[in-house]
Amino acid sequence: MAALQSMLHQPAIRLQFLSSRDLFLKLKINIRCAGGRKVLTGCLNVEVVSEGPRKLGFGGWSKEVIEEEVKVIVGTYARTPVVLASGKGCNLYDVDGKEYLDMGSGIAVNALGHGDEDWIRAVTEQASLLTHVSNVYYNVPQIELAKRLVATSFADRVFFTNSGTEANEAAIKFSRKFQRHLNPGAKEPATEFIAFSNSFHGRTMGALALTSKEHYRTPFQPVMPGVTFVEYGNIEAAKAVIKLGKTAAVFVEPIQGEGGILSAARQFLQSLRDACDEAGALLVYDEVQCGLGRAGSLWAHEVYGVYPDIMTLAKPLAGGLPIGAVLVTERVASAIEHGDHGSTFAGSPLVCNAALAVLDKISQPHFLSSVAEKGRYLKNLLTAKLGSNPHVKEIRGLGLIVGIELDVSATPLVDACREAGLLILTAGKGNVVRLVPPLIITKEELERAASILLEAIPALDRVNQN
Repeated sequence: MAALQSMLHQPAIRLQFLSSRDLFLKLKINIRCAGGRKVLTGCLNVEVVSEGPRKLGFGGWSKEVIEEEVKVIVGTYARTPVVLASGKGCNLYDVDGKEYLDMGSGIAVNALGHGDEDWIRAVTEQASLLTHVSNVYYNVPQIELAKRLVATSFADRVFFTNSGTEANEAAIKFSRKFQRHLNPGAKEPATEFIAFSNSFHGRTMGALALTSKEHYRTPFQPVMPGVTFVEYGNIEAAKAVIKLGKTAAVFVEPIQGEGGILSAARQFLQSLRDACDEAGALLVYDEVQCGLGRAGSLWAHEVYGVYPDIMTLAKPLAGGLPIGAVLVTERVASAIEHGDHGSTFAGSPLVCNAALAVLDKISQPHFLSSVAEKGRYLKNLLTAKLGSNPHVKEIRGLGLIVGIELDVSATPLVDACREAGLLILTAGKGNVVRLVPPLIITKEELERAASILLEAIPALDRVNQN
């Protein structure tokens, strides 16, 4: 019996048993006598019996996993007390069988939801052929992905990374190298950068220096010097600090995600484009969160018709596998030489083949138009259900990157939604509900999400009364 108990506690077996959301298992054990001893023989016979939907709640195994995590993982994450085990479409399931509607998609990563069959096929087929080779050699999926990105964007060339922050680090390096290339005789070529209030560009030291929130930067000072922050959307303030011979590049998010779902105005982006051209600076769009179909167009900046010199991408590109990309014009690429930058893992065949599967789907015009339509539908739903609530200040966004700004912290609402089976995120100063669901989400699922939000929003009053 001890051997049986040990087997049942193996992680793989427990995962199979406990990730089922509406089943329980009856185990039948065959026992025979041999030499006066009872001996367990053969395999277990497992009878699967339907019990109907399981009661939502925080179960025992989740608690066990969370207690183990504290012992072995560096404490950088203030995690939600949920241990996720599986997913399908727009639904996630925890180890205790609870179902959640996923309106966060891994922070805008899982554009195709969970378990997309074409994505799985692309990954498994490539894994059986070739997973990784270094960039000492060529590989076909990397080149095919670069060709596809170039064909669908302003860019002429691509550099691959493993994440969004790495993409922004590369953009920093490329911007400074470009200035040296552009002004070979200058004793002090332009090295400074402009970024904006509420910006988020990553957590590595260069990208962190471009991130406006002080609580991210302060513990690690001094970060990279030479960054000036300007109010997001303030045309005159931006024009005043973009200077010839000083400014290497301007980094801006066409739609700020972490900052609170704030969209730029066309006039603002056009003024940055004009000022950069006049000063010889590069305009860099960070579309790590808002790009790749999220806004209802393949690139968020397409809505404005103002184009950059460099664009950084990451989150949804490989459907959940780690990837980043820096898209550049030929003018920028001409400044970069062998050895100026590199990566061991970036552009691997496995990850690039996964990204091709994602891009094949999300770049289709009908797919993008459906994202735009569902985004409008979601905002209308939220306005109808939540717009009259006194805590709701604004419902905003573009496509399926939507924010609900509150006059109080959003945390009680996030917690109440989670208990009701809806996963949502916060943004801004913690007072914005961030909704970034899989792009495949249906209108029926959006209706379900809006209904749960309506049922949960009284949690804001209960907390404030306490």
